[in-house]
Amino acid sequence: MVQVLTDLELVISKSYISSDGGWFMDVFHVTDQLGNKLTDETLILYIQQALCASRRGGGASNEVQKCLKRDVRPRHVSTENTALEVTGVDRPGLMSEISAVLYELGCHVPAAVAWTHKTRAACIFYIEDGLEGRPITAPEMLAHVEEQLEIVVGAHHGEGETRSVRLTTPMPGRTHTERRLHQLMYADRDYELCRGCDGGAGHWNGCTRTHVLIDSCKEKGYSVVNIKCIDRPKLLFDTLCALTDLQYVVFHAAISSKGCFADQEYFIRQTDGCTLDTESQRQKLTQCLIAAIERRVSHGLRLEICTQNRMGLLSDVTRAFRENGLSVSMAEIGTNGEKATGSFYVMDASGHDVNQRTVELLKQEIGGSVLVVNKSSNRTSQASSVSLSRSSSGGGSLDDRPKFSLGNLLWSRLERLSGNFSLI
Repeated sequence: MVQVLTDLELVISKSYISSDGGWFMDVFHVTDQLGNKLTDETLILYIQQALCASRRGGGASNEVQKCLKRDVRPRHVSTENTALEVTGVDRPGLMSEISAVLYELGCHVPAAVAWTHKTRAACIFYIEDGLEGRPITAPEMLAHVEEQLEIVVGAHHGEGETRSVRLTTPMPGRTHTERRLHQLMYADRDYELCRGCDGGAGHWNGCTRTHVLIDSCKEKGYSVVNIKCIDRPKLLFDTLCALTDLQYVVFHAAISSKGCFADQEYFIRQTDGCTLDTESQRQKLTQCLIAAIERRVSHGLRLEICTQNRMGLLSDVTRAFRENGLSVSMAEIGTNGEKATGSFYVMDASGHDVNQRTVELLKQEIGGSVLVVNKSSNRTSQASSVSLSRSSSGGGSLDDRPKFSLGNLLWSRLERLSGNFSLI
């Protein structure tokens, strides 16, 4: 359900999640990217249908989707293109070298996403035949592409350093791209270098580092995870990706943001019903949550590019970065008809900001529209409330110890909130 809201680029400022004894009730306070309350009735209807359908593995009706004035498909999730997944050691020019090889092999890249974290890099390229515009499915061609990219990716790897190049043909039900990036970086063990603040979540005091505290609620059989960190878009989505892929079930949660900080509290169990009983389990979950939060944190100057879609575009853009001594820390590019748009975070080789002269050179070399975007500040405003409830039998509740914010934040407001619910 959070993925549905995230794909609509809605901002979740507050959320209450509760499920137990056959009941669940999830409340999301959302705004648009500008902090405005949602007023488009068609969009609201789409959300209602999509949230219900997400539990059945479907989507909103075609009629409602056609009425919306924008594309609401998950970004970069393509069932029509071959997917190329690459993980390995991050280095300047890596994305440029990969895209150059794809161009030389006659592959067009209509969409791509790349993240870097803790000296590691993960990229997903959606590719197609550059001449015919069709998916690449021939086994011999797939093997040749994979072989050539293995050479490029492994060129600067030391002994014992892991890397992976994997091609998958078009398929229905393909994993959400950004969730897949989390899975790739987890498999690459980028979390092993993550360290939170030694004070834990209980010693926040405005510290800008990520704080994770894992406790136990023995009376109800839950592990309690508290996370305090800098707020940003898609934070809830990234946290839930980590918990879900690590086989944890969220029974209750309370999420809120205050200014530029976010506070998340989860009551969880493993899928087998067990809690986190050992220090090694707590340590690994702490590291994985910190990694999931940090991976999307942007570094460097953000450049927004809009230009004519063409064969070899990604190769040309990333080569311009490399030739001007810039490294790409995060990238996202997609196409819509004859237009291609992309967002790149770049920095110089020493990790410093890009100077204005270099930016002007990039504008001349890349062509089209190149916009320098400053990092946006957090916004607070009135939010729309999206609620979803279902029941099958009696439900449980949390114990009423004062430190449990869920009872204070959720159940004490249930009667007031329920007056605004409607069946969807």
